Order: sequence, then C-alpha cells, then structure tokens
Amino acid sequence: MTTTMTRAAPAPLAAGRGGAPLNLDGVTYRYQGRRGQQAAGVGPLKLEVPGGEFLCVVGPSGSGKSTLLSLLAGFLKPQSGQIRLGGEVVRGPHPRLTLVQQEAALFPWLTVAGNVAFGLRGVPRAERDARVQDALRQVGLAEYGARRPHELSGGQRQRVALARALAIQPGLLLLDEPFSALDHATRTALADELLALWWQHRVTVVFVTHQLEEALHLGQRVVALRAGQVVLDAPAKSVSLDDLRRTLEDEGP
Repeated sequence: MTTTMTRAAPAPLAAGRGGAPLNLDGVTYRYQGRRGQQAAGVGPLKLEVPGGEFLCVVGPSGSGKSTLLSLLAGFLKPQSGQIRLGGEVVRGPHPRLTLVQQEAALFPWLTVAGNVAFGLRGVPRAERDARVQDALRQVGLAEYGARRPHELSGGQRQRVALARALAIQPGLLLLDEPFSALDHATRTALADELLALWWQHRVTVVFVTHQLEEALHLGQRVVALRAGQVVLDAPAKSVSLDDLRRTLEDEGP
C-alpha cells in the first residue's frame, strides 16, 4: 500500500479520554463440529494490549479473527479464560468499547447526525449535540448532519460509522475490515484518516484485516492467527511483508 502518511506526535488528551488496556488470559472458544467434536475457534489465547496501542490482527479465512472480535465485543463468552478491559471482566457488550464493521450499518431512517447520536442516549441534549458535531467535524462531515445515509458515498458512510464510534469516547475501538468494500484510493485515504484520529484520541485499537500491507502500515504491533492460535506477535516495524506472508503460509509440521 502506497501512502503519504507521516506519523506526527500525538496531541494531548482531554480528561477522561484515551485507551483502556486489554488483557486476554487463557481465552478459549471452540465451535461444536459434527458428532460433538470441537471445530474451529480460538485459543487458548494469552494477549496483552496496552492502553492506547494500535494492534492489527491478520490471518487467513478460518483462522479465528472474527471469533476473536466477537469475544472482545462481548457477543460471545469465553468457554475458558477471561477478557479484561481496563481491569474489568468483559461479560457482554461493554459501554467502553465499540465495533465498526465491514458495512457501515447505518439506520436509513435517521439522519447522519441521528446515526452518530444513537449511542449517546441518556447523555444531556447539549452535550450530545456537541459530541455529535465534534465527531462529524473530525471525520470531515461537519456539514452533512442533516443528510440521510443513501445520500452518501461508501467512504462517507464509513466515516459516519467512525464518527458514531468516536462520539461515545470508547476505551477500545474494534474494527472488522472496515475499508474492505471501498476502492483502493478511498481505502488508502480512510486508513490515513484513521491513523490521524488515533493519534488524536489514542484509543486502544484492535483492527482486523486480510490485507497484510494495511496491517503493517497501520499497526504499531501485528498479531497473526492461524487455526485459532497466535503464530506471530511483533512490532509492525520489525516485520517485513515477506516474513508475514511466510508465517501465514507455513502450515508447520
């Protein structure tokens, strides 16, 4: 992936902002196959993600990436082990985490501003409106609040999804191949915009992708999964694209 992104020094964080540390201790989840035999899944996984780190997870289809994200998001419960976010055990969907998926999943009957505000129910009106407008400004859509999702391009819809995620001021941001349906130019631009937003907020990020170049470009650290196991865990700057490919292609003994 060719980009012109240069990582600048992170901006100071506002009070109450920033990423929460994530810890997986012996986490296992296996699906039941035929005749009760355990099938694909993940684990046991032991993984620590410091607060504010940008972690990219790669692996072939069936390696356990989607299962891992579902566990982190609280949609699945570990069959053994624990997941902790900011020291608190994750037992289900958590108010300090949010997930951005491959499709923006916007509500077509709501305006752009209404979609961004959806996770802010219970927040006082003035604060909610301010956070919505601030989030839209950060993704370059400050003038689009009154539009409907069908009036937006694919890239703009993903920006709205990012704005909705940022508006709740999460401690953990999960991204499931959020740019996979976009053309190369839009994908590259959004990747750089995501990096800029991360520098600003320093939220903890777990970004799942099939694109190895994307993982090495975005991540501070890269974790590779194969058959539900971690086969590589290293700083992105220390891993070459060829090494990463060989790791994922090596089936072992």
